[in-house]
Formats: sequence, C-alpha cells, structure tokens
Amino acid sequence: MNLPTKLTVLRLILSIVIIILLVFPFYAVGIQFPTFTISGLSNPIELQYIIAGIIFIIASLTDFLDGYIARKYDLITDTGKMLDAIADKVLVNSVLIILAAHGFINEIIPVIIVLRDIVVNAIKMEAAAKGKVVAAIGAGKLKTASLMVGIVLSFFYNLPFALVGIDVASLLLYFACIMSIISAWQYFSMNKDIIISKKVVD
Repeated sequence: MNLPTKLTVLRLILSIVIIILLVFPFYAVGIQFPTFTISGLSNPIELQYIIAGIIFIIASLTDFLDGYIARKYDLITDTGKMLDAIADKVLVNSVLIILAAHGFINEIIPVIIVLRDIVVNAIKMEAAAKGKVVAAIGAGKLKTASLMVGIVLSFFYNLPFALVGIDVASLLLYFACIMSIISAWQYFSMNKDIIISKKVVD
C-alpha cells in the first residue's frame, strides 16, 4: 500500500469518525458536548459540530494530497482510484445527509448531489466498459470546491458571515447543486454516443 492509498484509507477512517460523532447518541452513555453562545447568533454553538468540522477539513486535505502525490510520483493504481472514489462519496454524501437531517441545510441539497453522483458514475462505468476514460471537467471541479467550502461553513455555523446576516454556506451549497446539474448534463452530452448506442439492422 503506497502513500496516496494510505492517505485515502485515512480519509475513509476520518469519515467514519465524523459519522459516529454526529449520529451516535452520546447522551445515552452520559456524554454531553458543551455549547456556547456568540453575540449576534440566535442559536447556541455545539462543540460536537466544530470538532466534526475540523476533522472534515483534515479529511478534505488528504483528498488533495493523495491525488497530488500519486500524480507527481506516478503512484496511481487501480486500487487507489477505487478507494479514492469510495472515500470521497462516504465523506461528502454522508455529511450532507446528516447535516440535512439535523436541520443545518435544506434536504434538497443531498438529494441533488447524491442523484448527480449516481448518474455520473453510471456514465463513467458505461464509458469504461467500452474502453473510454472520462476525465474530470471544469464544472465538476467547481462543484466540488464550492461544496467542500459550503460544508465547512455549515459545520462552523456560517461564521463569520452569520454575524453580518449573509448565509454564504447555503449560497455555496445551492451553487454546488446548480453546478452538479450542469456537470451531469455535460458528462451526458460528451458521452451520449456511448450511452445511446445505435444498432444497425441489415
């Protein structure tokens, strides 16, 4: 197992830690996370989400590092690519679903993101089955960047923007949804000749 793959496995482990931190009923075992208030915010801040946000940032950095190291030192492997895709979806999609369930974000956001991933992954698998590699596109990268920043801001209660009444976290997440739809359409348009195969009948 090379270094990029180890970083990917670390991201997967950190993703599981975040999930446990956010969904495990700690109150049932006598553990209570402290809360504190900030002047200008209507809701108290729970330390549980701040910790999860910090872990999410670390996990996101491993996503950048494993790809950078793999490309720079020619350490790209099929196993690494498979684990990287799994770790990415576990980290982002599970967090979006939990944040929506806890009322931090609108429920439509994880629905759009998850459905987009299903469609794009299906396109990529169909293309791969026919010998074509589907490269990442600009709209997809922009979606990912805005999504990650939006999630981080959601974990940190949209601070410091919440103090001036601007919901930057939601704006970024909705923008990510728009770019998700656009990028899915672009993936389809670029590969429709493979997806919609025409059979010639003599």
